[in-house]
Amino acid sequence: MISPHLISVRVREWARRAFTLDARSLAVFRMAIGGIVCADALLRTRDFWLMFAPDGMFPLDVLQRYHGDRCIWSLAFLSDTAGWNACVLVLEGTAGALLAMGVWTQLATITAWVAVVSVVHRTTPATNAGDLWLTCLLFWSMFLPLGSTWSLDHKRARMSGQPGVCGGIFSPASAALVLQIAAVYFSAGLSKLNHSWLSGDALVYALSVHDHGTRLGQMLVSFVWIVVPATWAVVGLEICGPCLLLAIASPPLRGWLVVLFIAFHLLIMSTMTVGLFGFIGVAAWLAIIPAAAWDRLLSRAATPSSIFSANSGLPAEPQARMGPGRRCRLLGSMLGQGFCILAGGLALVGLLYANTPWQSVPLARPLAAALHLTSLWQDWPMFGEVIRQEQWVYAAAELADGRKVDVLRGGRPLETIRPTNGFLSLPHHRWHKLFWELPRLRQRVFAPSVAAAIARHWNATHNAHEQIRTLEIRFTKWSDTPSDDSLQEFLIATWPPRDPVGSGNLDRLLDEDLSRSHMRSTLD
Repeated sequence: MISPHLISVRVREWARRAFTLDARSLAVFRMAIGGIVCADALLRTRDFWLMFAPDGMFPLDVLQRYHGDRCIWSLAFLSDTAGWNACVLVLEGTAGALLAMGVWTQLATITAWVAVVSVVHRTTPATNAGDLWLTCLLFWSMFLPLGSTWSLDHKRARMSGQPGVCGGIFSPASAALVLQIAAVYFSAGLSKLNHSWLSGDALVYALSVHDHGTRLGQMLVSFVWIVVPATWAVVGLEICGPCLLLAIASPPLRGWLVVLFIAFHLLIMSTMTVGLFGFIGVAAWLAIIPAAAWDRLLSRAATPSSIFSANSGLPAEPQARMGPGRRCRLLGSMLGQGFCILAGGLALVGLLYANTPWQSVPLARPLAAALHLTSLWQDWPMFGEVIRQEQWVYAAAELADGRKVDVLRGGRPLETIRPTNGFLSLPHHRWHKLFWELPRLRQRVFAPSVAAAIARHWNATHNAHEQIRTLEIRFTKWSDTPSDDSLQEFLIATWPPRDPVGSGNLDRLLDEDLSRSHMRSTLD
């Protein structure tokens, strides 16, 4: 019979092998995640006047009513002015740049988390899973020594004679980061245990340009002998991968697992329009690179591990040599790691709530508030169920010169049936996400402001002959099921708004299921 002491020793050995992260891997992770945060801020400036301005797509009062919970916070909620929202974006970009360089690393990480959460909550209708994953990775990063090596902080510390960290980091925060990565894939894999994925059809429809596919993804659809096995492989990888991540102790095998998942994300990036999600996934796996890989890559002998204390998060050091300042830092680190443990328990609650029958009942108010405050919800049903359908959106505008154009596609001639390149022809993935979600009943509260902002922005950037007189945003869905082989079109929003009385009432149009059905022959 195995003694409890032996079981305890084995568990500690397993935990140390599974959750120890190399300082150099964390340094590369820091550079990547900082670069992503900086890039996110820069990319969002493309739509600043549409998504952040007071008269843009997401009016602050409508957005806050949509959230419905004061615990969902954002610095952008403090002032509804373009100048203040610009400051929030500047803060995000600056924090990302400092994080990438390793300057004031801990402060930069905290600032980056605050800024990213603020931006995500300010633009919720255009937010995807990658944005939420980024907030979670930044949260756990606040408790890790990301600047302990290969950073300007480390260089400054060495010049002042302070010792650096060049070995393994084992702490509650390192365990939380590894478990966070595992949770995303495992939750996504569980959500795919349905007919659309197990039948092998899911990727065929997901890779369409009328879903999430790129041109390369659309080309792959014709190779059924590749796509169908790949569909099953995705489910197996997302469920088995996290288990292997926690079980594999051999550095070479773990290194190959990192390569496999990085390749997986590179494939996603090339075949699907998912924004920064693929880059964030690659960055996450950089933190998992084993120390042996760096030793071989840098052609030098392995350095003695400086394993972090599971309680303190600081390199073990004789207590007698600690001065008052170091003791204060040690105490602060212990408090931080204690908070990290509590947050880890909270994230576990979020994961269980999203992946068990528990989600059918409302979550206790204190738990929901805590999850909102920390942005640690763990619901990751990415492409959980892919329906046998194609869908597209267009914005039919009548201009002052009499032309009818699609203003979502830069004013090109209007195509109401399968617009060329589908969602791929929208400006970028955030527009894709917005119009993918806008037809849903809960998101329709933004429809009037979306139509008004698009019309206002177009008119501000075009001459008198090209001014929009009327605008209709329509969403079309074609189903291909035995019980429903039809084309359905929904009027989402109009500009100017329809009269408040009579048949043109916009509210009635939004509430009723206005659709017209055509047989498949209509499409051919």
